Amino acid sequence: QVQLVESGGGLVQAGGSLRLTCAASGRTFSTYRVGWFRQAPGKEREFVASISRSGTVTHYVDSVKGRFIISRENAKNMVYLQMNSLKVEDTAIYYCAAGPDILTYDVWGQGTQVTVSS
Repeated sequence: QVQLVESGGGLVQAGGSLRLTCAASGRTFSTYRVGWFRQAPGKEREFVASISRSGTVTHYVDSVKGRFIISRENAKNMVYLQMNSLKVEDTAIYYCAAGPDILTYDVWGQGTQVTVSS
């Protein structure tokens, strides 16, 4: 089973950019779909973006479309979330997750904090 470690979070001003990285261990990483989720204080965790095993199919929540880009490099066991034009409401802990299909994510990272200031 894979293990996931997120990095790249931090403090950024509104309008700025960050790139989150999800590093995976395990030789079967390319067989997993990967998603990014986030949880803001006092709110439920929400889906942000996902990417297929090959990287050719992506999905985004409406609030980040046109601003965030998810990508992956299976040879490096990496998934990225490029976040541009960040807004204060993007502030949250961001989690990387992996699973066998679009509805199932059964491996989770520890999360990385993203804080966007006005």
